[in-house]
Amino acid sequence: MALRSLILASLMVGLYAAPMAAGELVVQPIETLETKALYGRVESRFVVPARSRIGGTLTILDVTEGSEAKAGQVIARITDPKLESQLAAADARIASARSQLENAETELARNEELLAKGATTTQRVDQVRTTVEVARNAVAEAQAARQVTATLIEDGNVLAPADGRVLSVPVRLGAVVMPGEPVATITGGGVFLRLAIPERHALGLTVGAAVDVEGGAGAIEKVYPQIEQGRVIVDVAVDGLSDAFIGQRVLVRVPVAARQVLAVPDAAIEQRAGLDLVTIKTADGSVQVTVIPGAEVAGPDGPLREILTGLRAGDTVITP
Repeated sequence: MALRSLILASLMVGLYAAPMAAGELVVQPIETLETKALYGRVESRFVVPARSRIGGTLTILDVTEGSEAKAGQVIARITDPKLESQLAAADARIASARSQLENAETELARNEELLAKGATTTQRVDQVRTTVEVARNAVAEAQAARQVTATLIEDGNVLAPADGRVLSVPVRLGAVVMPGEPVATITGGGVFLRLAIPERHALGLTVGAAVDVEGGAGAIEKVYPQIEQGRVIVDVAVDGLSDAFIGQRVLVRVPVAARQVLAVPDAAIEQRAGLDLVTIKTADGSVQVTVIPGAEVAGPDGPLREILTGLRAGDTVITP
């Protein structure tokens, strides 16, 4: 019985001491993108002012900074008392012209009856008929003048030119505004990130390249051809980018170049006595070499660790 226990204990020790099966990886250069970290500014696709179309006093203001606006929405009201007086005068002229037209039409009807009885002349009837046409034209002219004044009063409504967020309101209630003066500034068309990248990276920028954005991801949608003050301007489209703060700075990483690197899995790197060691296969057997690891890079089958020095292309790395 004791002999049997001794045999089982020996087998268990042998199982625990047996090394795990190791894999081999032939190190070959892989291409990785070099990125540059910088800050981009949240910008609106366009910023358009909502302008007053007439001069007058601002009596209604329904928006403030940060308000949402829809295209065609009345966001403010400008009134001019002189226009109301002009509208009343136009109504009076219309009433007067209509009275003259009614008198002329009555006179025409009477003269036509007299002409039928032979009590007047055709010339007289033609004169009255001309008076009727003049009166009718006077009514139309007065109505057109009133329409002009009514349109000017309607133009006192300040309309939002586009869907968007109100960025600024430079005037306040009771202020006197001139025709064409902006009452509010509205952003529209969505937002994007605008970057200013050093010109030494200009040739490495490509439209459509993926960009790592803090809290999301984006892609380069436009590279401007003009370089200003040693920097190239780049627009980056980001899905779901917040428009709460126009001008907000957001950290991004932009791919600016591609380079060849040697990389191995993290599991292949062993740390001992403050050194990073990698086991490679040689003609004389397995040898541990000292390496200097770098940043993590994307490999064809998952993340790898860049090896700055210590390995050469073609080395066979033993991985656990």
